[in-house]
Amino acid sequence: MRAQSSATEEKTVTAGLLLGALGVLAFSLSLPFTRVAVADLDPWFVAFGRAVGAAALAWGYLRLTGAVTPTPRQWRRLVVVALGVVVGFPLFTSLALTTSTSAHGAVVITMLPAMTAVFAVLRAGERPPALFWLASLGGLAVVLTFLVASGTVHGALSPADLFLLAAVILCGLGYAEGGALSRELGGARTICWALIVALPVTVPVTVIAALAAPPHAGVAGWAAFGYLTVISMFLGFFAWYAGLARGGIAKVGQIQLIQPLVTLAWSALLLGEAVSPGSLVAAIVVLGCVVATQRARTRPAANQRDPQNQQDQLDEQDQLDQQDQLDQQDGLDQQDGLDQREDRDEDDQRIPAVTSSGRGTPRR
Repeated sequence: MRAQSSATEEKTVTAGLLLGALGVLAFSLSLPFTRVAVADLDPWFVAFGRAVGAAALAWGYLRLTGAVTPTPRQWRRLVVVALGVVVGFPLFTSLALTTSTSAHGAVVITMLPAMTAVFAVLRAGERPPALFWLASLGGLAVVLTFLVASGTVHGALSPADLFLLAAVILCGLGYAEGGALSRELGGARTICWALIVALPVTVPVTVIAALAAPPHAGVAGWAAFGYLTVISMFLGFFAWYAGLARGGIAKVGQIQLIQPLVTLAWSALLLGEAVSPGSLVAAIVVLGCVVATQRARTRPAANQRDPQNQQDQLDEQDQLDQQDQLDQQDGLDQQDGLDQREDRDEDDQRIPAVTSSGRGTPRR
């Protein structure tokens, strides 16, 4: 039974990793297409307008599937998800990419897996081992080294880097909270309800941004905006949150370390951006770090451990209890046998004594 449980758990983690990889593939185009969109459209409109469009899709999905309304506790957690992935990350990356290249942004965003792991501990109760943290911190060190070596850091970070760092922190929070909540709501419903709960913020900001700078863009700009709306803000999260829920937030989150390699390739192919050797080396080293994190076994939260494993432990405990009862019964039976033997021995000793006493008594 234990072997069967381990096989089931391994299949679940593998499925989570595959879903996570699919989500990363969808997100790998987010920065290049954001770069294209903000070239023609206001960054505030790009950030919040795509959330409004995705919310319309989310409303349709929730109606078609007959999704149950979240509980008050789940609504509060959905606000955290919305703050991270619906508002924070789109806004700050849009602002950053008005002056920074998507290739540079891709390498800075490499810190996101480490931040996701931190929030997985704080918000989801997961406990990654030491090897996991060493590999994650190694990837973070590579990114910081890249920033210094590339000349980005000159005593102070640029505004674009500050925006990207803010995006990393908020997105890590949204990923961890959303991954944990997906265990209750499911990946698709989690992002859908997060988009709905953010509407009181996203709709007014979109309207104000559109009035302040009426949107005018070419085919490429609107196509990029459409991808950000349908894929980056909506469908990509279906796979991503499902992967986090199945494979573990900290573990699956490290797949994001592969994203810079893919994003760098997209930036060169689609935007013609020059990818420096330093960027490529940094991304490859970070890829090695993600391999190390996947070899580390992460201990899940206590309330999220495999139910089959718990059943196995209960069965083993029942077997031990039954064995203890049998041992106790055997001990009692042995004691009863000894007592009966002693009684027989005493009887045997009394019988000859009585007989000899009767033979020596004279007749009257």
